[in-house]
Amino acid sequence: MGPGTADPDTRALPGSQTTDSARNDEECTTVSIPIDTAGSSRTGLEPCTVRSAPVTWRPRGASMQSEIEARLADGSPLDRAHARWLFEQAPDALLQRMATAVRDRHHPPERATYLIMAIVNYTNVCVARCDYCAFYRLPKAPGGYLLTNQQVFEKIEALEAFGGTMVGFNGGFHPKLRIEDYGALFQAVRTRFPHLEFYEMTVAEFMYSCRVSRMTYAQGADALKGYGVRWVTGGGAEVLDDAFRKRHSPLKYTVADYFDAQRAIVMAGLGSTATMVIGFDETLDERLNHLQALRDFQDSVGGRLPSLLCWTYKPYHTNLGGSEIDNAEYLRWLAVCRLYLHNFAHLRTSVLTRNEEALLGLRYGANDFDIPTEDEVTEQAGATVHHDFERILDAARAAGYRPVHRDPLPLPS
Repeated sequence: MGPGTADPDTRALPGSQTTDSARNDEECTTVSIPIDTAGSSRTGLEPCTVRSAPVTWRPRGASMQSEIEARLADGSPLDRAHARWLFEQAPDALLQRMATAVRDRHHPPERATYLIMAIVNYTNVCVARCDYCAFYRLPKAPGGYLLTNQQVFEKIEALEAFGGTMVGFNGGFHPKLRIEDYGALFQAVRTRFPHLEFYEMTVAEFMYSCRVSRMTYAQGADALKGYGVRWVTGGGAEVLDDAFRKRHSPLKYTVADYFDAQRAIVMAGLGSTATMVIGFDETLDERLNHLQALRDFQDSVGGRLPSLLCWTYKPYHTNLGGSEIDNAEYLRWLAVCRLYLHNFAHLRTSVLTRNEEALLGLRYGANDFDIPTEDEVTEQAGATVHHDFERILDAARAAGYRPVHRDPLPLPS
């Protein structure tokens, strides 16, 4: 039984708040506060727990719902207690209704946009050693590769044969690739395929290459721009919480460093995006730290990140292992993303990791998706990519949305 249909005690992620029943067993001070009791069998006074220091009273049940709806109505941002209640306790129907209402402020109702894209993995050589990755090979290990320009061109031509218009590049922390090497590749790609759009690098790759090149992030961003690079997307974020990163990717960078790099990217006039991956062993608090960090960063750069793409961890052939979360949990988290990230216009659901069932995310606040033609990183970990595009589009229609092919997003001005 998924979130929203079972007792809250069975729904909480590790690290989430103590349940109401557990709180009632603890020593506490009861504070009587008037609440709206419309439609409720409870009295007009609601107890809350006060421990060593005064705490802000939080409404529960219908009162929490009313508070959230009031904030959504006037455009005020939700706080963490709202997000926690939405994920752990809100009925699915309520999540859908709220997330759809917010979505429809930004986008035409009952319409979903999509594009066909390839993620080209130009190398699998990486020294980051993330335990959730099945793709990487250490330098000199068997099976490592670095594609030539011609091999990259052939992969892009294969995308064109499918009618694709977007290519994302994703590799790893290759210890010999400098900013100038990336710049030369992307310049050649854009020269050969001027009619396509490219997401040239991820923030994480950019950070490592700046280190190899002995450049500051500002210098690296300016250098890439000089080669004609337009986008350095928000890949490599996974969960933006330092405790999570220390457990699973200790050779990657801190959250603060990640945002320093992304700030340099957008300040140089390059485009970037936001991403999130869920379903490892992260706690709800760690997920909420990620959303709060994204929201704060977006405010600090004037809303220059046009979209958030959230997908799910694929555990197969990884050192971390584990099992996949179910689609019900993914959908509920998409709704929380839409409602908490009031300053993001586009929320993208992941066909790459959820296949057709990802299109149910359109009912939970997502407005956009891509149809992937390849991505070795996730395929190595168990993702299944197929090229029956009409089947995917039919899933969007079955969810109640008319799929419309779109152009790649423009650079934020």
